[in-house]
Amino acid sequence: MKKIMILSGAGLSAESGIRTFRDHDGLWENHDVMKVCSTQGWIADRKSVTDFYNARRADIASKEPNHAHQVLARLEREYRGRMIHLTQNIDNMMEQAGAQEVVHLHGTLTDLRCEACLETFDVGYAAQEPGISCPHCGAKRIRHNVVMFGEAAPAYSHIYEAIRSSSLFVAIGTSGAVIDIVSIAKEFKHSVLIDPKRQETVSIYDKYTYIDEYFEHYIAKNAGDAMDELLAIIQTHMDGR
Repeated sequence: MKKIMILSGAGLSAESGIRTFRDHDGLWENHDVMKVCSTQGWIADRKSVTDFYNARRADIASKEPNHAHQVLARLEREYRGRMIHLTQNIDNMMEQAGAQEVVHLHGTLTDLRCEACLETFDVGYAAQEPGISCPHCGAKRIRHNVVMFGEAAPAYSHIYEAIRSSSLFVAIGTSGAVIDIVSIAKEFKHSVLIDPKRQETVSIYDKYTYIDEYFEHYIAKNAGDAMDELLAIIQTHMDGR
């Protein structure tokens, strides 16, 4: 049975008004990444890190899924059990669009995690209040449920599982800066890259190439504008044409 592996990044949610981290006017221009998104920063100043994620959680409360989210959620329903959507995004736009099987590789903003029992619990868009207790074990060692620089990302195991079981790879709105999409694309005969900007990469010979050169199809559009072309490619692939 043919399966499709989708890896999405910040570009998927950008059209919903959710700011990316690395682009111009992104979050990194206003914050020191090592202070608010690293284990070192967490150890040094837990309040500043908590405040940062409280602000991110409050920001997505007013956001809505865009056309790309809606189409991907519909594809999940139409190809139940055959779509493997792994996202680097920590927002809940896919779930808001109706998706139920998305794997969040870097965690979720709307959950908190207990450092004592490691269980997570939903807080919606509310801020993490001082002294909050874990509903599972009662401990007060609570943190955001987002993977920080300097710690492992357990959900990455899903990447290798998806590569082994899929016949089409689709990368949407990710530059490959965090997860190497070129190495993944090389594992597939059929692949699609959706990115409005051509991204450079460097080979082992230090020669500049473009990431899209490693994909069978390159759609140089924003995620929402690319959906019609993506749907046609997926239909053809799944029908075996």
